[in-house]
Amino acid sequence: MEHSHGPFSIPAIRPFVPEWVKPWILIAFVIIIQFSGGVYLASVSEMVGSTALMQEDIMMAGYASLAGMSLTFVVMMRLKFAIPPRTTFFICGIVIIGANLICMHTHSVPLLVATCFIAGFFRMWATFMCNTTIQLWLTPTRDLSVFFSYIYLLVNGAIQLSGLLTVHIASWASWEYMQWCIIALMGFLLLAVTILFRNYQDMPRLPLYGIDWLGMLMWGFTLLCIIFVCVYGEHYDWFDSVHIQSAAIMGLVLLLLNLWRASFIRHPFIFLKTFKFPIVGISFVIYIIADILLAPSHIFEHALMEGILGYDALHTISLNWIAFAGTVSGAVFTYLTFARRKWKYQTMLGIAFTCYTIYLAYFYFYIDYDLPKEDLYFPIFVRSFGYVAMAICLLTALTSVPFPHHFFQAVAIQGFASAACASVIGTAIIGRVFNIVMKKNYMLLGMNLDHVNPTTSHIHLGNLYGITQQHALMISMKEIYGWLLFLALGCLLFFLLYKSSLRPFGVIHPKFSTIRKTLKHELRIRMKFRNNKN
Repeated sequence: MEHSHGPFSIPAIRPFVPEWVKPWILIAFVIIIQFSGGVYLASVSEMVGSTALMQEDIMMAGYASLAGMSLTFVVMMRLKFAIPPRTTFFICGIVIIGANLICMHTHSVPLLVATCFIAGFFRMWATFMCNTTIQLWLTPTRDLSVFFSYIYLLVNGAIQLSGLLTVHIASWASWEYMQWCIIALMGFLLLAVTILFRNYQDMPRLPLYGIDWLGMLMWGFTLLCIIFVCVYGEHYDWFDSVHIQSAAIMGLVLLLLNLWRASFIRHPFIFLKTFKFPIVGISFVIYIIADILLAPSHIFEHALMEGILGYDALHTISLNWIAFAGTVSGAVFTYLTFARRKWKYQTMLGIAFTCYTIYLAYFYFYIDYDLPKEDLYFPIFVRSFGYVAMAICLLTALTSVPFPHHFFQAVAIQGFASAACASVIGTAIIGRVFNIVMKKNYMLLGMNLDHVNPTTSHIHLGNLYGITQQHALMISMKEIYGWLLFLALGCLLFFLLYKSSLRPFGVIHPKFSTIRKTLKHELRIRMKFRNNKN
């Protein structure tokens, strides 16, 4: 919304609603939308148990939703200027409701993945509409470091709370009830939109002309191929399988085709020039490294808590409250230091990797068979704190890329890493290493265990191998934590020695009217070129 003069207001909401209430309505909308999705990964074990799907199928669908979400950034300004808020909420709400109904009843993996991919796109579109509408309420100076602190507080916080809600509903009834809960919430949102919103658009409409929809699909399929290789790699024995070979070749071919198309078409989905800005590649690499360091949170923590410590699903998911507290604390800390006091990028990244180092060192030195649940609070809190601080810092760093096109394309590329690829790549790498180390340690520990050995002859053979496997699991986790700790210390040393004085000054979002004028001028050029060509 544009408000060059006078107090902040949201004219798209009807006048009978008090002005101070309007932003909070949109924040409530964002929370509901962020809770929504096609599948809910916190209930993956329940879904696998009641359907004919594998765990990899559910994970593939969940990551497909994130891939669809990351593609939205390139076209979200065009969507904002083409379709008014009321219509946007209706479109996105209906699509999300339909996606939940399909995912609740289908057992077809391609349909499930496609539905989640589409749902992720519309989920991000609705979220963007809410957040941009209240941007001037959050930061009248248009300071993006302030705005991004709010974004990550809301998005990452909603991820933790969504997991809590999913597991509690699944344990109370069944996993389908989470879908019904989201459908009810989206129905309430659509009712609120009908009552509270009017057909209003503060700026003249710009048509959705000249968007490279084919390029969007090609980039989307590229991401899906990467996700497929990483998710199904262990299941299909990696590149010994024709499925993984085909997906890897297809992903590489699509990536090369995307880059080739971008070299000669006038307006590709992502310009080649966007990849040439150093911060784009740097942020992508940092996310990959960070997600490799944090991969144990996806692989080892559940194995430790459920397989060794014996916690049930409710006790395990209750640690999301600690992660939520870390997310809130990290966002508030980053707002006070990075956004307000303008601490250096190097300082914030150093703090983030210090948190990762503490997290890994804590588990390396304290992991044990009888680790109390309370001893897990600190490392989980620190891990969440550091990740949010790093994410806000890296997203703000992209403001050095020119607005509007290159910036939003750079955000999409960073979204490819932060949302779709980095986590699944890190999990695949550490998961593969863990399986190799686990087999090695199991063989070494079980080499002399049989009834001939006097130290183990009194133990039942089945129990003996169970104890050996559990001990090999513990040793393997400790070994990998140790190697990752060395990597984290190396990264931390780099940030301590690297000299940079860059601070988040001048990270100001242009006025929406300015962005619209730029897009309008470009549309005129495209139409003129098209008419001359015809």
